[in-house]
Amino acid sequence: MKVLVVGAGGREHAIVRALNRSPQAPEVLCAPGNPGIAQDARCLDVPADDVDGLVKAALAETVDLVVVGPEAPLVLGLVDALRLHGLAAFGPRLNVAQLEGSKAFAKAVMEEAGVPTAAHRVVHSVADGLDAIGGRYPTVVKFDGLAAGKGVVVAPDEATATQALREMLEDRAFGDGDVLVEEFLDGEELSLFALCDGERAVPLVPAQDYKRIGDGDTGPNTGGMGAYAPVPGAPDPHALCEQVHQPVVDALKRRGTPFHGVLYAGLMLTADGVQVLEFNVRFGDPETQAVLPLLRSDLLDLLLRATRTGGLQGAQVDVAPGSAVTLVLASAGYPQSSSKGDVIDGLDAVGEGVEVTHAGTAERDGAIVTNGGRVLNVTAIGEDPLHAREAAYAAADRITFEGRQLRRDIALRAVERTST
Repeated sequence: MKVLVVGAGGREHAIVRALNRSPQAPEVLCAPGNPGIAQDARCLDVPADDVDGLVKAALAETVDLVVVGPEAPLVLGLVDALRLHGLAAFGPRLNVAQLEGSKAFAKAVMEEAGVPTAAHRVVHSVADGLDAIGGRYPTVVKFDGLAAGKGVVVAPDEATATQALREMLEDRAFGDGDVLVEEFLDGEELSLFALCDGERAVPLVPAQDYKRIGDGDTGPNTGGMGAYAPVPGAPDPHALCEQVHQPVVDALKRRGTPFHGVLYAGLMLTADGVQVLEFNVRFGDPETQAVLPLLRSDLLDLLLRATRTGGLQGAQVDVAPGSAVTLVLASAGYPQSSSKGDVIDGLDAVGEGVEVTHAGTAERDGAIVTNGGRVLNVTAIGEDPLHAREAAYAAADRITFEGRQLRRDIALRAVERTST
């Protein structure tokens, strides 16, 4: 069995590690990978957005399965191209990858499926946006397309909303595209992945991530500065999946566009019940780095079954007891800018039982250096959130590089809940 993982980040490194734990003992390849992934898989020098190059590589390597990590190749139609050549691929086709590629498309599907979500309006100009807000603050301004987790602004006042609308609609900070003005939802966020086979959705363990750069959820949004799983006090994942994921899978099947892959729901647990903030069509980052180390089931088997219509019937997801806490070590200046080329020390000093996955790293003169953005993920498993958190921070503090950024409050909420 030969598997090709597409991507170069911490999520892909976590997927590679989980596949290596499969009893099927697959040969794992990654394109393009990074220096850390290269220690666990054979890397191919093909960019993740090079659809033609990835198809050629998969054919040349005669792979049995391609697992697509990032969102960009999915919305570029990589799965369609792979299947056209008879290659099995884990991920949705282009027409349903728009659940992430277009927030307006996702809202339309949610409305059709009867999935609860915040009220919204699509706007095309700053004036149109301010009219949609109607003086109600806080409000949420979202870029309609892909923005690497940064195209969402929670605006507390008109000045912030106006600036966000101008950046997205006039300055085109994230490219061409419309904007959604959305009702602000108050509550606690939750991430839930479900594996889908075109007919059914099977949930994994819920996780919670931390999107802002600073402690106490301060500063600008990032791609995610840490995560933990499971989430104490969270609703039953099977009940959430029946309410949120399954109706979407059913709606897409009725449309004749079945969803195969992982459907990631970003949820808000409000006083009035669960609401969907967004859908992604791939494993989330950094939640994947906390969820997959807890998975006892054979990930390879689950992914293969998801590529076949109805293949997940009777599938059971076995999760280890305990908690996993993932910390993100980011480069200096992130997210506004990113320092590169800073030497990373301490990677060999983290200790046993801690998983370090590489994201923004490179190799220079035999040393591992930063390559911008989120650099490393440090994940520890413990009998409860307290012990997992302590082990993760102890390991992370052994890793140093110039300008390292690390939040100090990851999973603190879980510790407080389980210690009372």
